[in-house]
Amino acid sequence: MTGPTGRGRVHRDMWIGWIEFDYLLGDVHSLKQKRSVTKPLLAEIRRKFAVSAAEVDHLDLHRRAAIGVTAVSPDRAHLTELLDTVERFGADRPDIQLVATRRRQISSYDID
Repeated sequence: MTGPTGRGRVHRDMWIGWIEFDYLLGDVHSLKQKRSVTKPLLAEIRRKFAVSAAEVDHLDLHRRAAIGVTAVSPDRAHLTELLDTVERFGADRPDIQLVATRRRQISSYDID
């Protein structure tokens, strides 16, 4: 979708999407062990999909991890496809149990 920017130019939407994974970690008994699971997972998500990723919740709980992943694209279809791929990757983890996912996409026009 395009629209005026107020300067005589046409502005194209910027699409912002994110997904949050809520994991239950297996045989983890300390925050140090938790980091040994989450750090490689975050690094692999960032490397494999060229997205931003961080642990976003359950920071003080050693058996839970919430991983947030975000991406930006001028094309909503591309963003949807990317988030679908990341979601499949995040759900197919034999070493940890996925409890829930939350996902959203918004347009830059939705933010004001």
